[in-house]
Amino acid sequence: MHHLWLIPALPLAGFLVNGLFGRRLPKAIINAVAVGSVLLSFLWVLQVLNGLMPLETLYVERYATWIASGSLDIPYELAIDRLSAVMLLVVTGVGLLIHIYATGYMSHEDGYYRFFAYLNLFMFFMLTLVLANNYLLLFVGWEGVGLCSYLLIGFYYLKNSATTAGNKAFIVNRIGDFGFALAIFLIFIQFGTLDFPAVFSAAQPLPAESTAGILTAICLLLMVGAAGKSAQVPLYVWLPDAMEGPTPVSALIHAATMVTAGVYMVARSSALYLKAPLAMDVVALIGLLTAVLAATIGMTQFDIKKVFAYSTVSQLGYMFLALGVGAFSAGIFHVVTHAFFKALLFLGAGSVIHALEGEQDLRHMGGLRKKIPITFLTLACAWVAIAGVPPFSGFHSKDEILLAAHHHAPWMYWIGVVTAGITAFYVSRAMFLCFFGKYRGHHHPHESPVSMWGPLAVLALLSLGGGYTHIPQFLAPVFPLAEGAHDFTLVAISVAAGLTGIGLAWFLYIAKPGLADSIASNLGGLYKLVYNKYFVDELYFATIINPAIAGSRTVLWKFLDAGLIDGTVNGAGHMAQWVGAKCRRLQSGNIRTYATWVVLGAVLLIFTIGGVR
Repeated sequence: MHHLWLIPALPLAGFLVNGLFGRRLPKAIINAVAVGSVLLSFLWVLQVLNGLMPLETLYVERYATWIASGSLDIPYELAIDRLSAVMLLVVTGVGLLIHIYATGYMSHEDGYYRFFAYLNLFMFFMLTLVLANNYLLLFVGWEGVGLCSYLLIGFYYLKNSATTAGNKAFIVNRIGDFGFALAIFLIFIQFGTLDFPAVFSAAQPLPAESTAGILTAICLLLMVGAAGKSAQVPLYVWLPDAMEGPTPVSALIHAATMVTAGVYMVARSSALYLKAPLAMDVVALIGLLTAVLAATIGMTQFDIKKVFAYSTVSQLGYMFLALGVGAFSAGIFHVVTHAFFKALLFLGAGSVIHALEGEQDLRHMGGLRKKIPITFLTLACAWVAIAGVPPFSGFHSKDEILLAAHHHAPWMYWIGVVTAGITAFYVSRAMFLCFFGKYRGHHHPHESPVSMWGPLAVLALLSLGGGYTHIPQFLAPVFPLAEGAHDFTLVAISVAAGLTGIGLAWFLYIAKPGLADSIASNLGGLYKLVYNKYFVDELYFATIINPAIAGSRTVLWKFLDAGLIDGTVNGAGHMAQWVGAKCRRLQSGNIRTYATWVVLGAVLLIFTIGGVR
């Protein structure tokens, strides 16, 4: 027995120690508990994998019966195969680097122990999600990461914008989670179990549905849940606002935990999706639309963290494109490489913000490559990786996806290539505005401490060389489906698109500074549309939120609550008062009056009895 339970239990222990006793502990002890628990979890993952390799089949450990009622039997089981092994390494490895970075970044913040307690809890729930061997336990981890994202996005709870962003993330994810819950109910109705091996083996002999059926419904509902967690159209709106949380939180959400949950869940359910081609087409189309939409918005933003936030939404779109065209291993490959360069981008952005004492506006930066050279050099590694420059990590995973898309439908490939060019442009734009030209700020930049740039250096190496991890080959026993042959011409076209994006950004922001502003001014309404994020939030407010608030006030409050419920209760009270007021007049205190009423009552009673006889 390899004691898989220790992997999530160690961060949980860190959460309990810092959460219960952290207020009275020095920062050195808080750091040791928070970072040490994740380090031990990472080391235990390596120990388990060393004992289980080559891990050709699913390894399961059953600890107890969790729920037993009639035919429902849900055990508390943890399992590991090659897919979950990859995710465990990403979550614990990248999560460890983010924890180390946070010890420097958050050193002067209030609520220090509370922050690391939440961060450890986040790790516990994500590891539970990955190790779960049934949909219900996965759902526990799924809801847990949603809770932790709410707590961490709203960490600065005295800021209204932070609490609003936390609420937005929580509410939007509840919409997606409702779809996921319905999918779980349908899975149990269809298969009589929620265990992954039993469900997938039962689905294996079923024919692929040529039209909509029960499997298609299940897969579409699973995608609703994934769209919420992994910020896909139309539920992506929470993720850019999640930047209100501390920068290490942004990195953890975007690179190692929250947003990868939806991709992992769909990939884990590949046996169902392969039987529902209509649902797979929907997944691919949503991913492609999200990739393009978010990439265009990223071109116009000036908050450095929001540029990278929309980059995350776009890159997640790439992952869902891969899943939708059947390239499951390519999608997971991009999860891995994206974890490296996106964690680096966010932590590097945090280093810039730290150097500028909280400044996030790219228009107030410039020339920083000489002032914070380590941050610049490490961020440059993420830059070339996400831009798809060969031979760095993003090039390998992105082209796996584009080749699979071309094999499925060539038009998807061409849209993906254009999106790759846009990606290279907006990341290059951010780098040029931040690190080149003249310094336009008002602070005195300074390099970050080693606790911050140390993790940046490790992530820089992973961003450069992560493409050689051969993830698709490693995942072959899990996803044996062919995913498109390599084509040098198609690869060259996608690389050319990325280089074109970099070149265009250089021309607009370095060679001809001011030309970009002139073009934006000439574009007028189109630029305003993209700059304002297509007014999607405003559209939601106009069509859903404001009508819901108005309806709540008119129907629920004024009619049902105040009118019907309060009216009934208050009306009964008023009636009782009226009756009491009338009856009170009978209580005159005059003995003769009382005697008269007694006589009249007696006479009335006698006549009544006599009439009955």
